[in-house]
Amino acid sequence: MLSVDNGCCSEELRLLEERMLLHGFTAATRKTYRQAVSQFLRFCRKSSLNPSKTAVKYYLISIGGEPATARVYNAALRFYFGEVLGMPFSLEEIPLKKKAKKLPRTLTKKEIMAMINAVSNEKHRLVIKMLYSTGLRLSELVSLKRSDIDVERNLVHVRRGKGRKERTTVIARSLLLDLLKYHSATEFSTPYVFEGRHGRYSRKSIQLILKKAGKAINKRVTPHMLRHSFATHLLEQGTSIRIIQRLLGHANISTTLIYTKVSNNEISKIKSPLD
Repeated sequence: MLSVDNGCCSEELRLLEERMLLHGFTAATRKTYRQAVSQFLRFCRKSSLNPSKTAVKYYLISIGGEPATARVYNAALRFYFGEVLGMPFSLEEIPLKKKAKKLPRTLTKKEIMAMINAVSNEKHRLVIKMLYSTGLRLSELVSLKRSDIDVERNLVHVRRGKGRKERTTVIARSLLLDLLKYHSATEFSTPYVFEGRHGRYSRKSIQLILKKAGKAINKRVTPHMLRHSFATHLLEQGTSIRIIQRLLGHANISTTLIYTKVSNNEISKIKSPLD
């Protein structure tokens, strides 16, 4: 059985990184997996345990926390044990922690317009409009290039989506006109739709834009809330759930169906027995 010491940890993490690169994992996934495995190996060292399925069970129990974190760490350790140690374990042996059933947090159209109107910086307004108009994830927006926008057909080609999957989504005609004006009046040094001081716009910069704009409606706003609002409002105006699935890039329809629980459109049409 493998024993754990500092030198071993370094070598194991190097092998982990190598395997992840071969599998084509994104930088964000590699960082998360390295962190999970590194913490697990430290846990084994401090607890005088050898890396084993039993140690994984103890470790996952010890970290507690949100189900989402436990599920990611489970995936990281399954990859590590299978690809690096050659000791694969199944979900039957070490099951995933059950997901917490939380409904997506959304904003009303009125709240989104209030945020946009409260922002004086043109680029910041366009960022908010872009997230809401297209349903893009934060990572997809910062990677979006000007050449990815089909002006003639009012479409956006997402070439670096989650899981490296490509898809097409919609964009408001009014926003296209705003973007064309902004791009024609701006000097660019990169091909990206939005630039920062050192290349493409950073994720943190966009998060700060929403944090500041959210003060106008007294809410803490995240990029994903605008994505959720995009999907919910499309559903409420009668868009097919299958079309919304395609626009969002969901692999499984069950992920998209959560928005049927958020939308109050159909419920609002029902008359109370008292009426």
